[in-house]
Amino acid sequence: MATVETYEPTGTLKPVADGVWIVDGPLIRFGYLGLRFPFPTRMTVLRLADGGLWLHSPTELSPALRREIDALGAARHLIAPNRIHYWWLGEWAAAYPEAATHAAPGVRKQARRNARFAAYQFDLTPAMAMAGNAGPWPGEIDMLVVPGGYLSEAVFFHRASRTLILTDLIQNYERLKIASPFFRFMSRLFAAAAPDGKMPLDLRLTFLRHRKQLAEAVRQMIAWEPERIIIAHGRCYEANAVAELRRAFRWLPGV
Repeated sequence: MATVETYEPTGTLKPVADGVWIVDGPLIRFGYLGLRFPFPTRMTVLRLADGGLWLHSPTELSPALRREIDALGAARHLIAPNRIHYWWLGEWAAAYPEAATHAAPGVRKQARRNARFAAYQFDLTPAMAMAGNAGPWPGEIDMLVVPGGYLSEAVFFHRASRTLILTDLIQNYERLKIASPFFRFMSRLFAAAAPDGKMPLDLRLTFLRHRKQLAEAVRQMIAWEPERIIIAHGRCYEANAVAELRRAFRWLPGV
């Protein structure tokens, strides 16, 4: 029996704002210290000005979800935002061969190691993010690449809806969705329990040598003045995004 509940209904588009949808996916199990922890997953879909679709951290592709995506528009960009969030992207690339594939640092190597899709066309790099503005989607989606020890994460800001899209930099697990007392305890121990979700302590330690870059990135996220934050694991922040960023990163000097 699963110890964590998913965000039902799963595998279907859910509107968030004008031109913004999420898809809650199935549970995944991530190995750590000999244990396997269950995590709810989430992808984000944006409609670009040309009508094409931008898909962040794609979840499992079912026939029903593909029909919904096709009814919404043409899938043009598939995003693997860090070395953990790439698992199903190969299935999406096969289904939508005309879509461009984009990978954060470390994704190719990790995907090859796991014999998964690794033929990404474009790398999302810090240099690309700093070269003037938004990287590949100027005027529509701003981008940062936050370097870390274990993973580097590409962060995105959808200007039209003022939506900040994170992956693992904030996790926010809801107590009522965790049946196991042990996993409830672990979410609190690792400082990733709602409503005070943050970067989990184990991941935080891998950013020790990159605290300056992380603080700079958070300050930029705050400067964007987002209205909401979509995250991949746990409850999203539907309002007061700037205050939530200050709260979630209060442990970080310089924020």
